[in-house]
Parts: sequence; C-alpha cells; structure tokens
Amino acid sequence: MQYLMITNNPKIGKYIIQNGVDRVFIDLEKLGKDIRQSHLDSWKSNHSFEDILSMRNVINGKRILVRLNPWNNNSLNEINIAIEYGADFLMLPMIIEFEEIYKFCKAVNSRVPVIPLIETKESIGLLERIIGLEGVNEIYIGLNDLSISHGYKFMFEPLRNGMLDKAAKILNNSKMVWGFGGIARTGCGNLPAEYLLGEHVRLNSQRVILSRSFHENSNNLDYLISNLNFKNEIEKLSQKYNYWCMASQDEIQKNQKNVHERIKNIIKNF
Repeated sequence: MQYLMITNNPKIGKYIIQNGVDRVFIDLEKLGKDIRQSHLDSWKSNHSFEDILSMRNVINGKRILVRLNPWNNNSLNEINIAIEYGADFLMLPMIIEFEEIYKFCKAVNSRVPVIPLIETKESIGLLERIIGLEGVNEIYIGLNDLSISHGYKFMFEPLRNGMLDKAAKILNNSKMVWGFGGIARTGCGNLPAEYLLGEHVRLNSQRVILSRSFHENSNNLDYLISNLNFKNEIEKLSQKYNYWCMASQDEIQKNQKNVHERIKNIIKNF
C-alpha cells in the first residue's frame, strides 16, 4: 500500500515523506468544485502552481502528484506549467467524456504518468477504454464525487453496492495499479481504517489518500507534530494492512460483511 497526503506546505511535505508517506498530493482543482461539494465538509483547495516549485525544492524522487482542473481551454497550459515546475504525476478529475482524458494524455505526451481520477458515473462506465490509453499506468477512484454523481448519501456506498467490485475486476484483469477513497487513523472515523483496509486488500487496491481527519487538518508542521505521532499512525495502518494480506479468505469475507453492515447503518442515520 502507498499512502498519499494532500498538502502544499513544504515543511509538512518533507516531514511526511520521511515518516511513511509515499507521495505528496498538490491539489490545483478549483473549477466547479465549490458548487459540486458546497453541501459537504470536504476538501477545498487553495494550492497554486508555485507550490509545486516549493515542494520540489525539498522532495527528491518521484514523489509529487498534482491534480489539475477538469479538462478546459487552459488545460494544455496547466499541464506544461505543472511539468515544468516539477510534477511527477498528473491527475485529471471529473472526466465526463472519453475525449477529455484522451486529449489530456495526448497533451502530456508521456512526459509524466497520467492518473485518471474516476469520480463520475460517466467515467466509471469508460473505465475499460481509459485503462488502454498511453501514459496511463495507474487509476484512482474518488468516492466523494462518484457518490454525488449517483445521488448516494454516503461516500462509501459504492463499496457496499458492488460498484467498486466491478471496477476492481476490470482493473485487476488488466493488471492496472489502482486505489480508492480516503482513510482515517485506526480506531477513528465512521468507517475505521482497520476494517476499510481489509476491503482494500480484498479488492487489490494499492493506493489510498490520508484523510483530513487522519492528520487533524494540519496546515503547519508544529501543529501536525503536536497533535499526533505521525510515523506511529502510519505504522499502525501498515501493520493492519499486512494483517489483512495474511488473513484467510474466511476472515476477509467476514470483514466485508462487517463493512457492508456498518455502511448500511451509517446511511440509516442520514
């Protein structure tokens, strides 16, 4: 499992890379997001292209993932600036038509890997075509907007209703590396990490974003360090992930039923 965390603070970026995070996630998506998620207490970005440069100065290796805006008239310019400033991976969100991700990959032209963000009902239906595009070696499934696009009450509903299982079958059959959703600390959140990680193992998901609740929405390093033992919390996730990797099929299936029941109960309370 590789862990991603959204931050534009170079001090935090350097610290988390040293303590178990695999990629720093800089989020430049702004177009349409406030309207789509205005009713949710979800992440709204204030990141800028200059943050890529600042992060590049303190992080070595292929560690910086940049999410750009949905495909638009300025996308080529956004792509070129992000690559010039040091992005190692580029993510395209809110794919509605195949032509959008096709043009995006063409514009990137294999300069860096492209990670399509599957978060609309249209894009999940295009999955088999998207995974065949040149430059796409990894997929991420975003549950917030995917659930919004289907009218679901809870972001993890696609985990309960079989939608992620169908996507996983397509991705795993093509040997595509992929991940989904966000994750809190062990013992925390509506759907605790220790159970959710069992579903990641069952589905063969190998990427996950650390949620805001994981790091207490930290925006400076002193606050982050004072609020949690970050390295220890990452190690707890890794230990639980390794536990599920070694678990029997019976244990995996029992956990699946447990997760489904928890999601069902959460939805009841909406």
